[in-house]
Amino acid sequence: MWGQGHFSRASVTENVSFSGIVQMDEDIHYNKVEDVVGSHVEDAVTFWAQNINRNKDIMKIGSSLSEVCPHANSVFGNLDPKKIYGGLFSEDKCWYRCKVLKIISDEKCLVRYVDYGNTEILNRSDIVEIPLELQFSSVAKKYRLWGLQIPSGQEVTQFDQGRTFLGSLIFEKEIKMRIKATYQDGTIIAQAEYGSVDIGEEVAKKGFAEKCKLSSSPNTCEEKKSDPSQLALRNLKNPIPLWGHRSNQSTFSRPKGRLNGRLTLDLKNENDVGNPVTFPKESLAVGDFNLGSNVSLAKIKQDQKLIEENEKLKTEKEVLLESYKALELKVEQISQELQQEKAATVDLTKHLESTLKTRVGTRMKNLAAKVEKLKEIRRVNISVRFGNDLSDAIEVLDEGCITTLTSLNELEKIWAEYSLAQEQIQTCHNVNEGNVLIAKRNEVQQKLYMAVEVFILEVDELPLNQRLKTLQDLSTSLEAVYGQGKEGTNSEEILKKFYEWKCDKRQEFTNVRSETEASLQHLVAWFQSTMKVFDLSLEESLISEDTIGNIDEILEKTESCICRELEISLIEQGDADKEIILNTYSQVLQKIHSEERLIATVQSKYRNSAEFKKQIIECLNKSPSVDHLLSIKKTLKGLKARLRWKLVEKNNLEESDDHDGSEIEKIKQEITQLRNSVFQEIYHEREEYEKLNSLAQKWFPELPLLHPEIGLLKYMNSGGLLTMSLERDILDAEPMKELSSKRPLVCSEVNGQTILLKGYSVDVDTEARVIQRAATYHRAWREAKEDSGLLPLIFLFLCKSDPMAYLMVPYYPRANLSAVQASVPLTSEEALKVMKGVAQGLHTLHKADIIHGALHQNNVFALNREQGIVGDFDFTKSVSQRTSVNMMVGGLSLISPELKMGKPPSPSSDLYAYGCLLLWDDNVKSLLCSLIYFRSSMTAEQVLNAECFLLPKGKSIPNPEKEVEYTQYKKDDELKMENLDKYKEKTRNGEANIDL
Repeated sequence: MWGQGHFSRASVTENVSFSGIVQMDEDIHYNKVEDVVGSHVEDAVTFWAQNINRNKDIMKIGSSLSEVCPHANSVFGNLDPKKIYGGLFSEDKCWYRCKVLKIISDEKCLVRYVDYGNTEILNRSDIVEIPLELQFSSVAKKYRLWGLQIPSGQEVTQFDQGRTFLGSLIFEKEIKMRIKATYQDGTIIAQAEYGSVDIGEEVAKKGFAEKCKLSSSPNTCEEKKSDPSQLALRNLKNPIPLWGHRSNQSTFSRPKGRLNGRLTLDLKNENDVGNPVTFPKESLAVGDFNLGSNVSLAKIKQDQKLIEENEKLKTEKEVLLESYKALELKVEQISQELQQEKAATVDLTKHLESTLKTRVGTRMKNLAAKVEKLKEIRRVNISVRFGNDLSDAIEVLDEGCITTLTSLNELEKIWAEYSLAQEQIQTCHNVNEGNVLIAKRNEVQQKLYMAVEVFILEVDELPLNQRLKTLQDLSTSLEAVYGQGKEGTNSEEILKKFYEWKCDKRQEFTNVRSETEASLQHLVAWFQSTMKVFDLSLEESLISEDTIGNIDEILEKTESCICRELEISLIEQGDADKEIILNTYSQVLQKIHSEERLIATVQSKYRNSAEFKKQIIECLNKSPSVDHLLSIKKTLKGLKARLRWKLVEKNNLEESDDHDGSEIEKIKQEITQLRNSVFQEIYHEREEYEKLNSLAQKWFPELPLLHPEIGLLKYMNSGGLLTMSLERDILDAEPMKELSSKRPLVCSEVNGQTILLKGYSVDVDTEARVIQRAATYHRAWREAKEDSGLLPLIFLFLCKSDPMAYLMVPYYPRANLSAVQASVPLTSEEALKVMKGVAQGLHTLHKADIIHGALHQNNVFALNREQGIVGDFDFTKSVSQRTSVNMMVGGLSLISPELKMGKPPSPSSDLYAYGCLLLWDDNVKSLLCSLIYFRSSMTAEQVLNAECFLLPKGKSIPNPEKEVEYTQYKKDDELKMENLDKYKEKTRNGEANIDL
């Protein structure tokens, strides 16, 4: 334990011999100035500091220690005091480099943080080994104020105040250290300055230190060259408090722990690497002489002076010798540099001589190459650089622009009035009111017909298709050059700025090109005149100086002009030029798209107008006739009556005792022909209904109101599924006992197709709901038909004698998934095809806002073992009622956890059942994980695009991105599969009740 309390200290003064100090005028570092930052204070004259140039080293050391030390081994056995370890500072729990000063006990060690100077007692577990690359010299150095020492007998309080005062002057401040000498233990004797303040003088003024004094000795302390102060080590038995917190945190951080008390230690070389080298010498220090009675004081002083002079001469000799060696080395280096310069000069001279021999030819070759390049560039159209293509596009847009037609505005106004009249007729349920509305509509219809005539005539005169192709070609060519345009407002200011820029650029380019041509012409003229100088056949004498003298200027001018034109032609445009061109391109593109949209609107309105004109010409001021439909119904009535009569006749013959087999066979054939005729007429009736439905939807909404007897409104509400001409007794049906566990099912054949007839018990309330649910399902199927992935509904009809609704669907014997897997299971490739079709069926339903709610292995069909479709469901039940039936597959419940928790059905609950059906295929594990764990964020469309459905296994095309993604998530998928197996086990045991 550290002792506490204020007490007087005994002065323990150790005489340090001058052999421990390097004399100032002999030290090569004498008066060298270092910029340092104080990091730790030991007493009023001794402190540690870091060179400001090692800030980055501090940060790198800290970063390396934070990575290495947490994984390093703790020290054990004997600790090496010369070795550097990693220590965990107690206050900030960060790692710093340290040396062991003393072993306190088996578990405790006193360490010094070598990069900061402070000490701390650490447990062995907080000291670790660090690698060799971190075993280098300490960043912090130990300094002692020159010419000062701690007064003997100083009180503890004054000692602490002195240390605090010195800390306020140097701690985390940039100070200048003027080196005077160095102890053998690495302590540097220096004069410290902070700005214009001499720190040593300030400490001495406050009385915390005193000038060095030598008692009863003839050896005096040299004022410039040595620090005769003694190194006083005190045993402090009370902890020294922390420095006060500072507002500005220096970039030179240090472990900010408690400044531990100083222990009496032997002086060690703690800065053994990178400190100035000391030169030990023998000298006498104060107290080294035994002053006997027979030795005079004058003799002692004389001997001491001789010794000091001798040492001084030795030191001067060593310094001169070192200077001589340094000068000799410098002379040798300078000699080598001169030899290298001489060799380089010789090489350069040879190169210049060889170059001068071919200078003219080389220059002319280079000029010729540039001219060839310029010719090639001039042959290539560089109009893009000056926006010629954009200006041409603007000209095309302005010349043949299609503007908004006058007749189009008038047509749209009358058409809106006509649509309102049609809506009023459609919502009317009273015949008398309907007739009034029809009369008003016919008046508007006449006006619309006139407007349509004018509009069609005006459009016929316009070259819309040709103009549209021109715009599309123009857009394609511009996008090939400039790429995607940016959105923006239409502004004529942009086009004005573009034309100004284009004019300036064109003028600049024209000037440069003119200068190039003029300089080349000048060069050609020079060659022509030069030929005369070298023609010996000419008698006329020419002055060669006048003719040839200016060739250098001509070549220089020609090269400069050619390079300038090449620069303009080849160097990319600046950001400002690119912005002007891009903005102009965006404006042009907007104009093109705007005109394209206008043409598309005109063409669409033209088609609608043409169709309107065609229909109205046939039915102007009158509704379409329903006579053909009534004729079909009459024919059907007769055929059904004959069919029933034949059925009765057949039954009578079969019940008679002496029936004729040939006669019965003949009647059966007639019955078959009659049934076929009935269904042919039913299909003709459906076609006629479809025509009337289309007319009612588009042009004649009054048809259901004016002809209620044909039942057109019911047909329209059922989505074309409901028929009133089909009856149960006209079918040759066989009961399906094995499938009739829930409702009566019969099998029959219609036009060569085997069908299944499902019977539903209905009443007045449920009949409308059944028709509405079946119609919604049927409309969803009709959007894609065979590609919908759904079981088609053929007919829906109501029984006239019993409260039954019958649904006719195709019959696929033993094609449901349960039967297929029980007999001959699907292969992996077949399973992927089938389940992709099932996913398509779910996508079709969900897109129509239909929740299946009853997906299981019995209503999923594998047609021809390669096409999967989703079967229909019980249309008498709501989706909540359908999901209440607990179906199992492979011991796993198909009801999703959220349904068990009472939440409403959703597309994700259908996907849960779909995922459970996938369990028997190992190739879809990744998709299965997503279906089980991420159903709330998945859709049936995403399932369709799953990787396992893109290509059959073994035929997939490698995709580097997919491989990276697979590698990244492989471990996660394995973990998900483990959780899935656990979940399956819990589900079998009835334990799963949470939403995954």
